Amino acid sequence: MKITSIKPSQRVKGRWLVQLEDGNLLRVGEQEVVSFSLSVGKELSPEACQTLLASVHQSNLKEKALQWLTRKPMSRRELEGKLREWEATQAESDAICDRLEELGMLQDARYAEQIVRHYTRKGYGTRKLQAELYRRGIPRELWEEALSQASQEEQNEAIDAFLQKKLKGANLDDPKVVKRVSDGLARRGYAWSEISQAMRRYGASWEE
Repeated sequence: MKITSIKPSQRVKGRWLVQLEDGNLLRVGEQEVVSFSLSVGKELSPEACQTLLASVHQSNLKEKALQWLTRKPMSRRELEGKLREWEATQAESDAICDRLEELGMLQDARYAEQIVRHYTRKGYGTRKLQAELYRRGIPRELWEEALSQASQEEQNEAIDAFLQKKLKGANLDDPKVVKRVSDGLARRGYAWSEISQAMRRYGASWEE
């Protein structure tokens, strides 16, 4: 199959448009242009076309992975899921993730600490933090170190702020009020022992 034209894309920097004599248009990267010595008039065998397309596919996967990580941090498992959506094989996914880990762009431990800091600042307890680590695919062996970033003092302050907001002007002797607020703290991931201590600090009637 002969190449009839080759020109840079006007929409995507670093991409080239390769027109074949059968009318097919290939979108390739600069790496493929150089590696395959692509030029007008060059004859590509069916095998060469397949090899070229495979190389383009792998380049596209690497490009997408970099775009995803640039937009927001993610775990290796999340990135692997994204790559599968783009029809990456397990071998391709492993190779891309391994390389990004080598470059320091994909770090589950660092991401786990970011998750813990984020949800701690938002006023959530340990159970919620664990649920988020699980949901995002962080390996369990990294949980303990990440959770150590959330100090008990920070969590106590978050609980007290929640109580001040929810119990301001409320009847602290009303079991329904106390139950509603304590249930709210439980949904935010706090243990009953933490909730009971906070309730007593605030002066609310409390029975476990």
